[in-house]
Amino acid sequence: MYSPQVLDHFEHPRNAGVLDAPDASAQIQNPACGDVLQLTIKVAGERIEEIRFRARGCVASMACASALTELVRGKPIGEARALKREELLSKVGGLPAESMHASHLAMDALRVALDQLPK
Repeated sequence: MYSPQVLDHFEHPRNAGVLDAPDASAQIQNPACGDVLQLTIKVAGERIEEIRFRARGCVASMACASALTELVRGKPIGEARALKREELLSKVGGLPAESMHASHLAMDALRVALDQLPK
């Protein structure tokens, strides 16, 4: 059902936790399924220096959150803002149709967190 990449991110999540004194944070909930994702971000200059996530939800939500942190960590803020959902889906090896909500949750949380930073 899930790709090897999804299972790897679920079983060995990257960048899990919460940052102290983040420059931006967001907590998003999917009301339909109850999944919750929190992102905290620290910025140095114009780059995402550190990003952490805390999630409560399904396998796909945990995996998408983990993969998202890998995709944007160390990147310029503008590049993180330009990240496409398709890039996240590619990073996790795709998702079944019934799990696509997880990629939307991760991308929405990233957008909300980045919107707290100066443009």
